[in-house]
Amino acid sequence: MRILLLVHEALIPKDQPMTEKQLDEVLWKTEYDVFQSLKRNKFNVKILGVSEELKPLREAIEEFKPHLVFNLLEEFKGEAIFDQNIVSYLEIMNVKYSGCNPRGLILSRDKALCKKILRYHRIPTPDFMVFPLNKSIKKIADNKFPLFVKTLNEESSTGISMHSVVYDNKQLRERVLFLQGRYQTDVIAETFIDGNEYYVGVLGNQKLEVFTPWKLYLDGLPDNYPRVATEKVKWDTNYRNKYNIKTGMAEDLSPIEQNKLKALCKKAYKVLGISGYARMDIRRNSKGDFFILEVNPNPDIGFGEDFAKSAEISGYDYDMLIKKIIHLGKKWQPKS
Repeated sequence: MRILLLVHEALIPKDQPMTEKQLDEVLWKTEYDVFQSLKRNKFNVKILGVSEELKPLREAIEEFKPHLVFNLLEEFKGEAIFDQNIVSYLEIMNVKYSGCNPRGLILSRDKALCKKILRYHRIPTPDFMVFPLNKSIKKIADNKFPLFVKTLNEESSTGISMHSVVYDNKQLRERVLFLQGRYQTDVIAETFIDGNEYYVGVLGNQKLEVFTPWKLYLDGLPDNYPRVATEKVKWDTNYRNKYNIKTGMAEDLSPIEQNKLKALCKKAYKVLGISGYARMDIRRNSKGDFFILEVNPNPDIGFGEDFAKSAEISGYDYDMLIKKIIHLGKKWQPKS
C-alpha cells in the first residue's frame, strides 16, 4: 500500500534513527514519529513537503499514485484555515486521505462559528464576542468579566499568555489590539471558566470511540498565575519542569462524570461533521458543569503526546493508532 506522507516543506523528517533527546530539539518530531510508524507497518512511504504551491502535490499524486495521503499539514500559504483547501483538493482528485474532511475543518477552525453551532445544539460552551480586525472595540459590561482573549483562528495556544485573562475594559482593549497587531486576525473573547482543563480524544467517522479523558495539571503554578494553557505551558520544557506542569489521566473524574464528558464530546464531534480524529478542550467550573472551549480536528498525534497517550490507555499502541487512522481515511466517503 502506497502512502504519501504530506507535511509542511519546513518539517520534512530525517530518515535515520533519532534519540528522544534529539527529537526534543527538532520541530518535526510528529512527522518523524508518523513516518517511522508507517515504515514499521510495512507501508510504501513517500514524503512530500508543500508550503504555497499545489503543483508538487499534483505531480506526486500522478507519479506515485498513492492509495492514501497521510495528511499532517496544519496550514497552507501561512494560513491555518487554509488546511481545508488541501483536503478539498484531494477530494477533487479522488484521492483518499487521513484525518478530517473539509466541512469539519471549516466548522471547527473558526472558533466563533464552532461555538454558534454548539450552542444551537445545546452543547455548553462559554459566552463569547468577536472583535474584527480594524474595527472599533466596544466596551463590555463590567459583570461580563473576567474574559479569556485569544485569536479567532490560530491553533496550538498561539498568542495565549498570562495576560490572556482580562478583568476590565482597559485590559481587554490592550489585549485585543496586541493580538490583532501581531497576528493580523480577528480576536475572540469568551467568559473565563475558572476550573480544571481536560482533553478528550475522539476517533472515527460515523461509529465513534472516545478515549479516556486527560487532564492538564497546573497545581505547581504560583497562586497569582491564571490556570490556563499558555504557549509556555504547552511548548516550553524548562517552564513545565520548573512548575511541575504535566498532563495525565483525569483521576478526579468519577466514572459517571467521565461518561457524561464522553457523551458531550461525541455529540460535538457529530454536529460539527468531523471525521478521522479530533481532540476536545474542556473546562469544568466550580459547580461541576463541563464547557467545551475548542474542538480540534487533526490534533498532534506525535508519539508521547496527549492524544497518543490517551489512545494507548484506551487500547491502541502507537502503531495501531496510525493504522486505525489510515483505515478511517480509506473508509471515508466525501458524500457521506
